[in-house]
Amino acid sequence: MSEPDRKPGVKLALLLAIFCAPASAGELKTYKLRHGGYDRVYRVYAPANLDKAKKYPLLFVLHGGGGSGRNMPRLTRSGFERLADGEGALLAYPDGVDGHWNDYRGDEGRKAVRENIDDVAFLAAAADEIAKKYPADPARVYAAGISNGAMMSYALACLAADKFAAIAPVAGALPERLAPACRPARPVPVLMVNGTDDKLVHWEGGYVTGPLGKKKMGRLLPVEKTRDFWLAADSCDAAKKGVVELDADPKDGTSVTRENYPACAGGAAVEFLKIDGGGHTWPGGLQYRSRAVIGRTSREFDAAAEIWKFLIKYSLPAGGGK
Repeated sequence: MSEPDRKPGVKLALLLAIFCAPASAGELKTYKLRHGGYDRVYRVYAPANLDKAKKYPLLFVLHGGGGSGRNMPRLTRSGFERLADGEGALLAYPDGVDGHWNDYRGDEGRKAVRENIDDVAFLAAAADEIAKKYPADPARVYAAGISNGAMMSYALACLAADKFAAIAPVAGALPERLAPACRPARPVPVLMVNGTDDKLVHWEGGYVTGPLGKKKMGRLLPVEKTRDFWLAADSCDAAKKGVVELDADPKDGTSVTRENYPACAGGAAVEFLKIDGGGHTWPGGLQYRSRAVIGRTSREFDAAAEIWKFLIKYSLPAGGGK
């Protein structure tokens, strides 16, 4: 197992997450899209009683390596569904080919990489298809994801900034192979969420590793260099940084430093949630494997709520990023 959602191994916890989570009021539908020679799958969650005369934001939630869109609500404890129901939004849960995204890490162990599957184009096409079926606002399409899904979110910001208004990667960093080609068409707002004790996506960068470091799966920039990359790409004034420290739950073994960079070009911003003691996990979500394997899940905040609060502030400029 390299990333969350692959054979979690904690069946009781999963069952509790499924049966104890609040019931969602909306509907989840599965769709297929033939793209690039593959039959791709994505799921759309729509709240009840959508007003077709309105336009709603659309959030793509991208699974980790070996996972599926179907299981992301378990990891997040249905956090995004509650927000979609309460505030009015559409959610998209797509699947990578064989459970993986071609995120430009160069991990040849993945079919998506070996066959050079264009997941950027697939996700952009899925957004277009969803807009034909639902009242989605094309100016408010966002991407968030964990691990492999986090790196895929970075790829979308780099290569499809005219389609995705803002991103929120969790437990990921910018792939070394992607960085030289990453020239966004516009300043892209970015919320980064990373744990300092991530046992797979290492704070200091380098190879993504499997459990206990036994497998190497492509190289990433260090987390702080990823932050600095986006500060430069968005022409942010780093001197206007705001810092807030949080330790709301001293018993969880983590604390949080929030760095906020609001003074960026084009009205963009960069936020960085550094989780001291945090692992390869979704804050406020399911501890899907043991701490020995993936580290601690922070209870300092609900990642879904923080992501939504950040993303919803942004929309594409008139004419997109072109």
